[in-house]
Amino acid sequence: MNFLRSLSRVTASACLTVLFPLVSFTAEQDEARETARLLAILLDAGRVTVANNQDLINDPTKADKGFTADVFTKQTAEEFNRRTGLSLEQIDGQNIPEIAKPLLARLLEESKKTIDSHQPVINVPGIRYKGLIPATFGTETAGRFKNWSGVYLKQTAPQALVRNPKNLPDEYESNALSRIAAQALDMKTDSFLSEIVEQDQAVRVLLPLYYTKSCLTCHGQPKGERDMSGYPREGAKEGDLGGAISVKIPIPLH
Repeated sequence: MNFLRSLSRVTASACLTVLFPLVSFTAEQDEARETARLLAILLDAGRVTVANNQDLINDPTKADKGFTADVFTKQTAEEFNRRTGLSLEQIDGQNIPEIAKPLLARLLEESKKTIDSHQPVINVPGIRYKGLIPATFGTETAGRFKNWSGVYLKQTAPQALVRNPKNLPDEYESNALSRIAAQALDMKTDSFLSEIVEQDQAVRVLLPLYYTKSCLTCHGQPKGERDMSGYPREGAKEGDLGGAISVKIPIPLH
């Protein structure tokens, strides 16, 4: 099912912190851009929630961790609200594009499915690495959401940092990540690269992802040493660009 094909045109306005504002956006392009921004933040909010619970998830001394889909949803909604000021629990009353409301609801539902699918392994005692990490969550959730909606949603990274081939950047993402890496950005703010592409037929949004302290367990020093998942560490430092959430929405929206 391609969800976008069933939508009519909507009206809304939004504000973005954009890295490279190149041209003015039409009202419809602004709607698509804001929708893409919110989808990127929600996927990353889920990634952050997994990261915040990583020690619990990997605790080999506990069986039932209590990290259920409901617990995940509550924490993810709180993170999303902190970053956007919007309530997922009362989404119908929020001042956002109408197109965004069912898409956000579906993305949250797919996020819960990812957490549910990992429950049997999460709750097995005696095993330290459970396979549920932010990157795994992002890849699985984005893939199912894209299949349902037709909206291009992916976590990606500079090619040299990609571990899962499903996350390899396309040509646009590779170029955009290079431009983002050249900027001196505050990793604590949600800054975006937002552009009109494909002869004005699509809007692309990239939300940069920077390594935090918790990321360095797998991606930090010493470079080349195997992390708990078996991959060699990249030798990254806190604040380094680690990747991006990439969204592409076609124009027109119907």
